[in-house]
Amino acid sequence: MIFSLLVTLCLILIIVGLAYLFLVWNFDYWKKRGIKGPKPSPLYGSIPSMVNQKRNLGYDIKDIYNQYHKDEDFVGVYSIRTPELLILNPEFVHKVFVTEFKNFHDNEGSTWMDEKSDKILANNPFILTGEQWKERRQEVTPGITINRIKAVYPVTKEVCGKLTKYIKNLCSKADPKGYDAKDISLRFTSELVTDAVLGVKAESLSDNPTPILGMTKKLFELSTAFAFYSFLAGLWPTIKKFYKVKFFQKDCEDFFLGLLEKSLDLRRVQKTDRLDFMNYMLQVQEKKRFNNEQLLSHMMTFLIDGFETSATAITACLYQLAKNPDEQEKLRSEILNNLDKNGELEFEYLEEPSYIEQCLHESIRIIPPAVIHKKLCTEPCEWTNRNGVKLQLNRDDIVVLPAFALYHDPHYFPNPEKFIPDRFSEENGGVKKYREMGVFFPFGDGPRVCIGMKFALIQTKAAIAEIVRNFNIKLNPRTNKDNTLDPVHFMGELDGGVWLDFEERN
Repeated sequence: MIFSLLVTLCLILIIVGLAYLFLVWNFDYWKKRGIKGPKPSPLYGSIPSMVNQKRNLGYDIKDIYNQYHKDEDFVGVYSIRTPELLILNPEFVHKVFVTEFKNFHDNEGSTWMDEKSDKILANNPFILTGEQWKERRQEVTPGITINRIKAVYPVTKEVCGKLTKYIKNLCSKADPKGYDAKDISLRFTSELVTDAVLGVKAESLSDNPTPILGMTKKLFELSTAFAFYSFLAGLWPTIKKFYKVKFFQKDCEDFFLGLLEKSLDLRRVQKTDRLDFMNYMLQVQEKKRFNNEQLLSHMMTFLIDGFETSATAITACLYQLAKNPDEQEKLRSEILNNLDKNGELEFEYLEEPSYIEQCLHESIRIIPPAVIHKKLCTEPCEWTNRNGVKLQLNRDDIVVLPAFALYHDPHYFPNPEKFIPDRFSEENGGVKKYREMGVFFPFGDGPRVCIGMKFALIQTKAAIAEIVRNFNIKLNPRTNKDNTLDPVHFMGELDGGVWLDFEERN
């Protein structure tokens, strides 16, 4: 009996010991290469929030940044067991995006999916690698020129009118709990994008929305399967080379592919000359001889990129304007001064730099949709750290660009928690100054800067302008006021959500 217990105990100790060795065996990856960094712990690595979700991972990265950035240009960290190089010097951020782009032209997201596992995302220009991303970008970019964006601006104005009616209807119910700004923003983006891209009315800004709204919300819900797979991949990165899990849930994928196919068939029958994104893609299909599946994957690029990120940015801006009534009034004055004789907002105002753009950039600086960016080393190169240590970066090494930490560094943005739109004024160098410094890159930078940036900015500014000109925006008491990020959501959002009260203006 005693012998059996001893054998069992020994087996347990051996299993525990082997498990421990498995968890820590590569924790000297950066040390052997002369790179400093925080001591990782088994299971958590350097970033506990990746596992325990007690706070947003942006805060863990910011703590490491604050600890090392005065003495190091980069340090080694571990995402569970996966070694990653955390960039601390914005000059190196600019290298990754621009001056040494050829060495880092792929995004780390490309390692998580392929056409077999996720045919929608795998064909997105953000995910594609090598020459494929360049080819896809060249195919898609002419479909979102400023002329095409302007051509669908009447759709934008129509949806903005629906947005005002929807909020007025909400106000008539006088809910003391306030109104969910993210829900309102997502209703706007789903309505505008599906109409501007497909010519389909989602009816998201009504009491009887089509299934498009529900599926849009579900599209970006992280499935349990993918969350578990992410944890396994952190423990054993090699798993991504032979097994991948779908990011979008299958019912969402099937729904949007079906919607796109019906829209394409209808457009072919009607032979509409509407100068929109679908019309352009049909021309591309004819020229490139795409099959339907290839064309659908192209079209999904427009939908995916226009839904969630823009809604998150609108929400962040409404939150800051509600917290800062003086800035809200200053913006309202600018908007009213740019209405045409029919009382409508001019397209040129949304296209050019303005105070509304400053407010938007300052909002996403404080609460950025992406708290970090990850890139892959695609061609080996050598970097020299501030202490003189040379590092040979190998192919497939992951580099992390700490967006949230840089955006909140008081050296670059004094009083970083304060909403100061004038930081981004043209007189102060505008957003270009900070982008070239490598300290502000919400849309990325360099050759792979977001191709939908112009459309995203215009639709986002249009929604904000429509709300500000028609309503006084106030924070509902249930909204947190300290800019704290949600600990669970994979995009940067306010913890507890943004709940607003709207007061209709005459």
